[in-house]
Amino acid sequence: MICDEKKLILGLAGEMASGKGTAAEYISKNYKAKIYRFSTALRDILERLYLEEIRGNMQKLSTVLRENFGQDILARVITQEVKNDLNEIVVVDGVRREADIKFLKELPEFKLVYIEADIEKRHERISKRGENKDDNAKTFEQFKKELSQESELQIKSLKNIADYVIDNSNDIGCLYAEIDKIIAECKARHPKGHN
Repeated sequence: MICDEKKLILGLAGEMASGKGTAAEYISKNYKAKIYRFSTALRDILERLYLEEIRGNMQKLSTVLRENFGQDILARVITQEVKNDLNEIVVVDGVRREADIKFLKELPEFKLVYIEADIEKRHERISKRGENKDDNAKTFEQFKKELSQESELQIKSLKNIADYVIDNSNDIGCLYAEIDKIIAECKARHPKGHN
């Protein structure tokens, strides 16, 4: 089993369509990292309840779970999954509030990475990717309205506590280069086998 001291845990935060998923997939592919998403538990529950996996349903479910089982309910789930993971690099995609990392930041080698991009670029990305059934037809006004939902409001404040901030307004190569730099820096600080 890989001990926690050797495991790099990267939490990815950023507003909707800032590039968190793209960053997570790149790290997974190039560094053989496992990805955990806060939305996975929500999607699992929605599927079990035969409800549509649309952003509005996920936002409502997240609010209901946190109000009834504690603001840190999803953080507890993710932290347990990360602790049990045997990979050298683990990615936690979709950090939305400080409560999400309440337990993760107590783990050795947890780093919060905040990814940002301008709003027009983010709207363009969300329309193209169609992650949720209602994304493709989303107008700019609808997109801005979604950014004011309770589940989105605390994201910006995470930039202030992030270990790293990446501007993802440029081409994808710049995003990848920034990720490579962060991972190299973290590995250099705590090389494998370091106690």
